[in-house]
Amino acid sequence: MNYRQLGNTDLMVSELSFGTWAIGGAWGKTSDDEALKALDVAMDAGVNFFDTADVYGDGHSEELLAKATKGKEDKIHIASKFCRAGDIHDPDNYSEEQVRTYLENTLKRLNRERLDLYQIHCPPFKILKDGKVFEVLDKLQQEGKIRYYGVSVETVEEGLFCLENQNVRTLQVIFNIFRQKPLAELLPKAKEQGVGILARVPLASGLLTGKFSKDHQFEDDDHRNFNQNGEAFNVGETFGGLEFAKGVELSDNLKWIADDRENMTRASLRWVLDQEEISCVIPGFKNVKQVEDNLRALSVPSFSEDELIKLKAFYQKEVHAHIRGGY
Repeated sequence: MNYRQLGNTDLMVSELSFGTWAIGGAWGKTSDDEALKALDVAMDAGVNFFDTADVYGDGHSEELLAKATKGKEDKIHIASKFCRAGDIHDPDNYSEEQVRTYLENTLKRLNRERLDLYQIHCPPFKILKDGKVFEVLDKLQQEGKIRYYGVSVETVEEGLFCLENQNVRTLQVIFNIFRQKPLAELLPKAKEQGVGILARVPLASGLLTGKFSKDHQFEDDDHRNFNQNGEAFNVGETFGGLEFAKGVELSDNLKWIADDRENMTRASLRWVLDQEEISCVIPGFKNVKQVEDNLRALSVPSFSEDELIKLKAFYQKEVHAHIRGGY
């Protein structure tokens, strides 16, 4: 396992880490036993960072992380997120009293006294511009409740705005072969300012695994069913903002990336890892097999300069115009 510094913090995180939305819920059937086994496999492989949120299974993913990391609290770093358990448009949802309540509940579920990274969970731009929530986070940091804080954003514009706040230490962005826009301005500026980048949705909700056909049916409780067109939350969080059938078509046109890289999953993660501005990539998982598959991305070949140019042109000519969700 290779480790990268998380921005200008003192945290060194595994370059391939994991997000825990899927084991919490909203991705179809899950098994807690299998999830805990998968977490153990990840940690045994050197993974020392996990991203979660209080709304992932109404806190269930946080509870699973508490079980998996018991006795390893000093070695395993955890990032969580807040705000979406309430009305994200209501300024009172970001008051000191409410944010403190969110944090205390998260710490209780995680069985920790301090959180390594606390992130605002894709709030409306107006909340970020208001700025009061940052003052709350500053206070919690001064009290030692959180080590650092950051923002999970939906758009490049929001990310650039957050970079203006010197206490924002990380940005979490949707970034994958289908979502390359951050490469142009956001990622270079973040690196320049020492802000860590967490790359989420790196497999475009599974599209970049190459395993779907256009007639695939997702389970009722899977967000890839109930949020295909943004019915429940920002459409960019599902399939990277692509309409499913179009995404399958585009994925089929990318099968060449698996040449010499074993499969599309590993190739797609390798592409994200090849971007020097990325602190770590956080794919999701539901079982041991998926964790092992994702970890194999660390050992497959990087992309050549010619391949990177080809993928950039593919994004610009074939993909960008079809992205929904604000990017």
